[in-house]
Amino acid sequence: MTGVHARVVVRARDVDLFLEVGDDECVAVVGPNGAGKSTLVDALAGLVALDEGEVVLADRIVAERGRNVPTHRRRIGLVAQRPDLFPHRSVLANVAYGPRASGASGREARGRARQALADAGVAALADRAPTSLSGGQAQRVAIARALATEPAVLLLDEPTSALDLGAREEVRAALRTAVAGRPTVLVSHDPVEVVALADRVVVVEHGRVVEQGTPAEVLGRPRTGFAARFSGLALVRGTATEAGIVTDDGGALASTTRTVPPGRPALAAYHPTAARLTAVGDGGRRVDALEPRDGLVRVRAGDLVADVTVTRLAAVGLAVGDPCAVDVPADEVVVYGP
Repeated sequence: MTGVHARVVVRARDVDLFLEVGDDECVAVVGPNGAGKSTLVDALAGLVALDEGEVVLADRIVAERGRNVPTHRRRIGLVAQRPDLFPHRSVLANVAYGPRASGASGREARGRARQALADAGVAALADRAPTSLSGGQAQRVAIARALATEPAVLLLDEPTSALDLGAREEVRAALRTAVAGRPTVLVSHDPVEVVALADRVVVVEHGRVVEQGTPAEVLGRPRTGFAARFSGLALVRGTATEAGIVTDDGGALASTTRTVPPGRPALAAYHPTAARLTAVGDGGRRVDALEPRDGLVRVRAGDLVADVTVTRLAAVGLAVGDPCAVDVPADEVVVYGP
């Protein structure tokens, strides 16, 4: 098969991951720190040896137990967090370096470099020194550098994480051009980036794939705690009812969007800002924790959470241990299968 076909087993890091990427597919790999994402990228790039499994790139086995094709012979294009351009070379010379090192003539290398710079939207920077570039410009040059090598596979390792918000959209536009028509693996902590670039999302935890699907499936109907946090949703487990879901802690949520027959195990997702928080007398839920969060306060009460303003929390007058009610409008709750 073409594209990427990999099973990566690295016992010292407790990683056992399987990944496939189609010819023109961008697959985002997400997960908490230490989940195994970097090990996967390192294995694809040839920077770590496998204990078991194999890595196949564009129909060619480049890694298996006891064999590891060097990085420079894998036709890998890597865009990392920082561009790391050669400061003593011009932008054009930086981008032409890869083709030249792989055997292209100087003329061909410069031609490929100019085309790659144009594709990344920075052709006008060809004669500039890297030290004169902004962060966003330098990262787009790094994208061009990867494209100039005509990679069989593109690896994007948190390519916008070191940029300010203003530069990120410019770089994403270059990345959208870069990923078109080639197999791409994107490691990211940015849900906006995932939605903008990825055709499929793979969630990794503890060195294993725990969930995968389209961005709409994984971000809109998460099945793991990390995927829910990544998409900003609250995730509740329980049993489906005619009206919605009974949560595992005995509460209930109504829903106008239900796909699970009553009596079956189910999940429910909602955005915490949609929840309504009120104080009640004895009984009901208890406030378990109050956590500052992006200008709001996250109130944890059993299986449910609510994000409220400080003003609202003060008006309700709740503290940890106080009884409360958390209600979510039915049209804000989605109930689906686990």
